[in-house]
Amino acid sequence: MDQRRLADNLEAVRQRIAAAAKRSGRGADAVTLVAVTKRNSPEMIRPLVALGARDLGENYPQELWKKADALGDLDVRWHLIGHLQGNKAKKTLPMVRYIHAVDSLKLLQTLDALAAEVPDAPPVCLQVNTSGEAAKHGWEPAALLAEADAIAACRSIPIVGLMTMAAFGTTADSARPSFVLLRETRDALRARTDLPLTELSMGMSNDFETAIVEGATLVRVGSALFEGVAP
Repeated sequence: MDQRRLADNLEAVRQRIAAAAKRSGRGADAVTLVAVTKRNSPEMIRPLVALGARDLGENYPQELWKKADALGDLDVRWHLIGHLQGNKAKKTLPMVRYIHAVDSLKLLQTLDALAAEVPDAPPVCLQVNTSGEAAKHGWEPAALLAEADAIAACRSIPIVGLMTMAAFGTTADSARPSFVLLRETRDALRARTDLPLTELSMGMSNDFETAIVEGATLVRVGSALFEGVAP
């Protein structure tokens, strides 16, 4: 693999994050880069971690389990960024630093019950379908707000923010309404509950700068890091 290209890609992404954060009136340290490692082997991931990328994101629990085992000697923070089935929650919960895509009240309540028995349960974000696409998981914004009381009643699992994905095929500009809607939904949910909801997980390789300008605190970037790196 081309480790020099990997280093250059990572530095370029960091610079773009810093510039976008500045445009939003924040410092670069206000935004966490989650390096999406799906479809990349542990051998491809090790050099990325050596370059300082310690927050790693996986879409599928089974893949996360395998990579967490294979890279168990490294000091990394795993983020589950894809759909989590309830029957995989118990094994996943103690292995991750963050769960980004809690997409239903049922799953949230399952995690809340498990967290009561897990020391230092990881924080979670609630997934909101801001694009209106039927294929996407997550609450509709109005449905999330309608369940505000039930969400706030989950006291064992730390609920720290919201997460979304822009519609498939959007550009950085056309993705903006999805990010604005997530921020506005977060503000409305915060007003209805006592949850601080400081985190907004939004933005991927093609639109993370727009997401940061609109308030993202967690960006999930994969292809921009690994482009041109594989042999």
